[in-house]
Amino acid sequence: MMSGPEPALDEGLKTRDSHGTGEAWRVVLFNCGCHSFDEVERQLVKAVHCSLARARAYSWEAHSHGSAVVFAGHLERCEAVAAVLEDIRLAVKLER
Repeated sequence: MMSGPEPALDEGLKTRDSHGTGEAWRVVLFNCGCHSFDEVERQLVKAVHCSLARARAYSWEAHSHGSAVVFAGHLERCEAVAAVLEDIRLAVKLER
């Protein structure tokens, strides 16, 4: 388990698509308790192309609050991110 202060999350996670034409899709990661932090973080780095520090923040948020928005963007990119996370059977959903 992690100890110490939890890392700050991005305040400005995009909520609109990259063209500014409408609401973005979001990938929501759920805490399932069946994966280690290391497993989740490695898969987040792979799926979202984020730093390990950012992946730790996302995994801690999902652990602490039950879920975390880990990516926002066009539907096709969100589907790709979700597919990588689901490769190790992480619980995710897409929402608008």
